[in-house]
Amino acid sequence: MKLTRATKNRIAGMLIVNADDLGRNELETRTILSCHQNGRITSASAMMFMKDSVRAAELALSAGLDVGLHLNFTEPFEPNYSSMRLNEHHQRVMNFLSRGRYTALLYNPMLKNDFEYIYKSQYEEYIHLYGKNPTHIDGHHHKHLCMNMLVSSVIPKGLKVRRNFSFLPGEKHFFNRLYRQAVDTWLTRRYICVDFFFSIIPIHSPGRLQRIMALTTSAQVELMVHPANPEEYDYLMSDAYLQLISGVRSGSYAWL
Repeated sequence: MKLTRATKNRIAGMLIVNADDLGRNELETRTILSCHQNGRITSASAMMFMKDSVRAAELALSAGLDVGLHLNFTEPFEPNYSSMRLNEHHQRVMNFLSRGRYTALLYNPMLKNDFEYIYKSQYEEYIHLYGKNPTHIDGHHHKHLCMNMLVSSVIPKGLKVRRNFSFLPGEKHFFNRLYRQAVDTWLTRRYICVDFFFSIIPIHSPGRLQRIMALTTSAQVELMVHPANPEEYDYLMSDAYLQLISGVRSGSYAWL
């Protein structure tokens, strides 16, 4: 069931199926738009300054797809579409975040201006390509939640922002869940967030997706997908997936 503007304010439960990496390359764009055209996703997140960013924006606007901004701090921009100054800021941030698995948990005061410049450049490019503000903000490899972004409050207060992953009982150890809960508490005080956020992977874990769908009866749930992944695309286009979401209220971050 698709939400309408007349009903959105009366409904607490909703499923957002968001496809990441729109515009990263032609494959990402093609598979995301295919899923949208076939009613398998409800929104997408677009990358700026990438190989297919410009064309993807044109196609998404034509298709009426709700699109957020997929902030990129970890993958090189396409030199033909980005400035030398932006790439210098970006390279410093990429070098820092690539040093280790837990680097994103550390605050680097020397990179404060770099993060701010990169964020502003991508946000302004989104408005240039789409002619409007993004429906929401999330991040490539979820680095929009790295410590530099959180401590410096780079993203302005009041925007719609993707939260940390939610986990079903037994999926992660206690301290991992405790840290994510602390970050999410801070996020929900500053931004508009859904109640739960999951990846569609692992697809074939017995009963997992059914338990996630059950949450949508009373909560706002985002399900992240990457249609360029053949396993995910095949499942999204399957009858089993249609049966899974049958009767579930669906919408996008534009409805929050």
